[in-house]
Amino acid sequence: MNATDTPLPRFADVLAAAARIAAHACLTPVATSRSLNEISGAHLHFKCEQLQRVGAFKFRGACNAVLALDAGKARRGVVTHSSGNHGAALALAARIRGIACHVVVPDGAVRSKLEAIEASGATVHRCAANLVAREAACANVQNETGATLVHPYTTLEVIAGQGTAALELLTAHPDLDALVVPVGGGGLASGTVLAMQALAPRCQLYLAEPTGADDAARSFARGVLDHDVVPDTICDGLRAGMGAINFDILRNGNTRVLTVDDAQTIAAMRLLWSRGKQLVEPSSATVLAAVLANPALFEGQKVGLILSGGNVDLDALPRLFGLAG
Repeated sequence: MNATDTPLPRFADVLAAAARIAAHACLTPVATSRSLNEISGAHLHFKCEQLQRVGAFKFRGACNAVLALDAGKARRGVVTHSSGNHGAALALAARIRGIACHVVVPDGAVRSKLEAIEASGATVHRCAANLVAREAACANVQNETGATLVHPYTTLEVIAGQGTAALELLTAHPDLDALVVPVGGGGLASGTVLAMQALAPRCQLYLAEPTGADDAARSFARGVLDHDVVPDTICDGLRAGMGAINFDILRNGNTRVLTVDDAQTIAAMRLLWSRGKQLVEPSSATVLAAVLANPALFEGQKVGLILSGGNVDLDALPRLFGLAG
């Protein structure tokens, strides 16, 4: 049994998720850029999840989890904790099914992401900006309402749903040499492993992680989860510590972690905007930053990059772009 004592999701679950969400999720395009190919020395294929509903891949997993609920559980609604994209995704998925949604939001969340949660009709519960407070607030909502917890990255249906992004990418491009995805809690990364093992077992998976939130790199180096990290990064979507079930899945995959600092990430974000014409948030730009920071790993290779989201805090742009010099 794995460390979580929970059965791990399988590729069959990703296929089931793809069928379940097909009527609601976007089939996002795969973009290329001659300019970025020349800069990187690789052949880059960008899976544009910033064009997904709510502007992030998170809708895939949230939608799958909500639609998979039986009628009895659905009537009591759903709850989660989220600083932004997952909360907005769950709120929209719940609205589609016509059920209640509660989102616990920590203090300091990006205002534009909070507005997206509220726009879909979710009930917002504020809490202190730490994991203990978030989990306690979720537990209180569950006790009061009977709502089902849809965790941002450890719920099995969420993991399977996130894997549909890689399923689409690898179906279109089964000959990728490498695939790069951002990593925070590990929902997207672990879902990607499930798709890769079935469709492209020789493809190398790289996880792009901020140096200021490098618990995945530390965990892979030690062979056990290491959450002794206080996140300090502009990548607000990647500040979560990796989940135990996600770590179990990723250790069984062909996986390597690459860390990038915030200045490298913002420089890559500027390139994606100016050369690739892809409006992405900092967490998304880590994938290009990782490729540019490690040219020897990717030179001449066909590389897939999942752009995880495009919900940019416009008010923070002058400060962010200043980080890149």
